[in-house]
Amino acid sequence: MKFDIIASSLALAPLVAAHGAVTSYQIGGKTYPGYDGFAPANSPSTIQFPWPNYDPTMTPTDPKMRCNGGSSAKLSAPVQSGQNVTAIWKQWTHAQGPVMVWMFKCPGEFGSSCTGAGKGWFKIDQLGLIGAGPLNSNNWGTALVMKNLKWSSRIPANLAPGNYLIRHELLALHQANTPQFYAECAQIVVSGSGSYVPSGNYLYSIPTYAPMSDPGIMVDIYTNGASTSYTPPGGPVDSGLQ
Repeated sequence: MKFDIIASSLALAPLVAAHGAVTSYQIGGKTYPGYDGFAPANSPSTIQFPWPNYDPTMTPTDPKMRCNGGSSAKLSAPVQSGQNVTAIWKQWTHAQGPVMVWMFKCPGEFGSSCTGAGKGWFKIDQLGLIGAGPLNSNNWGTALVMKNLKWSSRIPANLAPGNYLIRHELLALHQANTPQFYAECAQIVVSGSGSYVPSGNYLYSIPTYAPMSDPGIMVDIYTNGASTSYTPPGGPVDSGLQ
């Protein structure tokens, strides 16, 4: 019986170790703790949407896709336009896949009026393949996350001030044609003198920002390993952002 328990634990260990979530943020020299989904009773109030687990979302149509199952946070963090927001992970083990950072301008105050619903998400940062690295290499954005356990993105200097959600998304492509999405959201208050608000083709709804058949989602990095061509799903970063 003891052997069976140990064997079962070992069998589960790779699955647990393989997953990850943003667990804190650094903004303007201050660290903001993220949500601790494994000890919710001990979790402080955070700027991050609470999440039920850090298991992957397996399809872009899943409602969990938006903010890993969360809907609002109790706090928010101030950030000056032009300043960096750095997301930090406690663990990350997948080296193949893009990193995408999205924002959503709230129509009003945080809470029930700002859940990220609707066609309002736009990218401020992303990195797929690095240089001319083939698909089956470690030359990916997520490999940098695995190495450094952090990702820093600059809030565009010309972005209009207001209440925003910021969403960090890792798309793991290490299993052929079995994409795994990992995304968390946090609440930030952008200040500055900018006036730019993305519109048109740069705006997406989450979930459903891309179909499962999108070539940036349904990828076999092994059969097509020699290829050096990859485009992250969900379009480019808005060229109007500065």
